[in-house]
Amino acid sequence: MPKFIVTREHHESDPGLAELRGDSARMVPHWVVPAESAPAPVSPSRIHGVVVPPASVRLIDATPEYGV
Repeated sequence: MPKFIVTREHHESDPGLAELRGDSARMVPHWVVPAESAPAPVSPSRIHGVVVPPASVRLIDATPEYGV
């Protein structure tokens, strides 16, 4: 396996965090995010093979944010 030696001159010319953040901020307008469409609903009859252990069901049911 080859070894790469970084010279002091190369190390000192590496961009700092502030410079990298500035470059990223300038690139933001160039990054286009395509609009996502909502996933198609799946019929419950097509969902199979999912097994949830009873202990997990009780744990989630007892959690206020998730339980009913």
